[in-house]
Amino acid sequence: MTETRRILTWTALVLAGAMGVVLALIPSSTARRAIDGFVEEVGDGRFYTPPDPVPAGPPGSLIRSERLNSTAIGTVAWRVLYHSTDERGRDIVVSGTVVAPDWPAPSGGRTVVSWAHPTTGAAPRCAPSIGVAPFVLIEGLDRLIAAGYVVAAADYPGLGVTNPSSYLIGKAEAASVLDIVRTARQLPTGAGSEVLLWGHSQGGQAALFAAQQAREYAPELQVRAVAVAAPAADLGTLLDDHATDISGVTLSSYAFAAYAAAYGVPLDLILTPAGVAATPAMVELCLFGQPDKLHAIADPLVGRFMRSDPKTTAPWSDLLTRNTPGGAPITVPMFVAQGTADALVLPAATEAYVQGRCAAGADVRLRLYQGATHGTVALAAVGDVVTFFADARAGHPEPSTC
Repeated sequence: MTETRRILTWTALVLAGAMGVVLALIPSSTARRAIDGFVEEVGDGRFYTPPDPVPAGPPGSLIRSERLNSTAIGTVAWRVLYHSTDERGRDIVVSGTVVAPDWPAPSGGRTVVSWAHPTTGAAPRCAPSIGVAPFVLIEGLDRLIAAGYVVAAADYPGLGVTNPSSYLIGKAEAASVLDIVRTARQLPTGAGSEVLLWGHSQGGQAALFAAQQAREYAPELQVRAVAVAAPAADLGTLLDDHATDISGVTLSSYAFAAYAAAYGVPLDLILTPAGVAATPAMVELCLFGQPDKLHAIADPLVGRFMRSDPKTTAPWSDLLTRNTPGGAPITVPMFVAQGTADALVLPAATEAYVQGRCAAGADVRLRLYQGATHGTVALAAVGDVVTFFADARAGHPEPSTC
C-alpha cells in the first residue's frame, strides 16, 4: 500500500467512525444507509475504470456490477457498467444504477421505469451514481418501487466512466437510457420487457429521444409510455431564453463543448475568445457542489459569452435541430409536466412543444403545476406520473390535450 493510499484509508476509517457517532442519534435504518453510502463513496473510484480490454458485448450487456447497501429498506440495488453506443453507433461503456423491489416478481416479470436525470454536469465525477446518495436524483423512486417497478437510471455517456460528454446529444443519451433496461434484465430484478420512460429537464430531452428511437434501436423492448417534466424540448428557445444570464453560460458551455468534441465543429464560430478560453474549465465543474467556482468563471462572461447566434450559424444550427426532440414520431402516450414558476424551461416553451406534438398527431397530455419551479416540478408531478403509467399500461390513459 502506498503512503498516499494509507493516508486515504486511515482518513476514511476515522471519518466513518465519526459519522457512526453522529448517526447513532437518528433512526437505525437511516444511519445504516448513510454509513453504507459513505463507505460506497470511499470505495467506488476503481469501479468506474472499465476492464482492459473491455469484453465484447452487444448494447446493454452487463460488464460489471456491485451491490449497493445504501438503498432503502425493501429494495435491492446495484451500481453497473454496461455496453452502450455513442452518437455514431460506436461501442462505449456507460455507468448507472438499478433498483428493484426485494419481494418476488409477478409471473410476467416487472415493468422497468428508465429514469433520465436532470443536469448534474458534464465531467465524469458529476455522475449521479457516484457518491454517498446515488439514488437522490431519481425523482419518485419510492413511489415507483411501491408500484412494483424496477427503476434503471443511466448516468449518460461521459458521466461516471471517462468518455466524451454526451450533454444534450439526444441519440447517445437515448441509447444509454434504453440500454440500461437491457442491463437490468441481466440482474436478479425480475425485469421483463415492458418499459416506461421518465425524465426531467436534460433527462426530459433524453427520454423523448429514447421514445423516438426505441422501436428501431431496441425492438425487443415494449415501451408503453413516456413522461417528462420541464423537458429541454426546444434547444434553440432554451438558448434564447437564457442568452444573457448565468444559466445560459453554464449550460451552453456543457453543450457546446460536447458538440465540438462529438461533431468536430469549432467553438470560435459562436463563442467569443473569452468564451472559448473559459469553456474547458467550466465543463470540469459539476452543477451541484461547486456553485462558487461556476459563478467565478461564468459571471464575468454574462453578455459576452457568444459572438453569434448558434440557431443561425452553420453548422451549429443543424446540430441544434438534430438534437431537439421531434425529428421522429413518438407513438406511445406522452405526459408532460410543467411548473408555472419555472424560470429555466419557461412554460411557453413547453406549451409550444406540446402544440407541435399535437399538430404532428401525437397522443400527449400537458399538466401545469401552479407555483412549481424547475427544481420542484418533477416531485410535484410524481403522483400523476405514477397514475399515468398505470393507466397507460392498462390501455386507457386520460384524454389527450390535443
